[in-house]
Amino acid sequence: MGSFKDLLVYKKAFSLAQDIFEVSKSFPKEEKYSLTDQIRRSSRSVCANFAEAYRKRVYVAHFKSKLTDSDAENSETQVWLDFSLSCGYIQNDTYSTLYNRSIEVGKLLNHAMYNPGNYGVKVN
Repeated sequence: MGSFKDLLVYKKAFSLAQDIFEVSKSFPKEEKYSLTDQIRRSSRSVCANFAEAYRKRVYVAHFKSKLTDSDAENSETQVWLDFSLSCGYIQNDTYSTLYNRSIEVGKLLNHAMYNPGNYGVKVN
């Protein structure tokens, strides 16, 4: 099995986090220590938790546990996207694109949770 960086779910989550970083550069300065930091942190945590899950794939329960952490961070990112739209920091088209990409990442994470054998986890 290759690196977690070679997997589609990681690539899509990483790309999404990078695009959120770029978009959040235009958020107001007063949001620096709240919304901006939160959305950057949660979107990046999707990738970090997936990487940890991949490294813990020797144990099914550990793998799934870290994947649920990754999925939770992805859901948190969606909430911050909701706030970004509601506050007028992003346009509807940007919101829809980022939100839909986050939904796709969530589906990929759920696929990994329910199909751990496809990710090198030894399932009895």
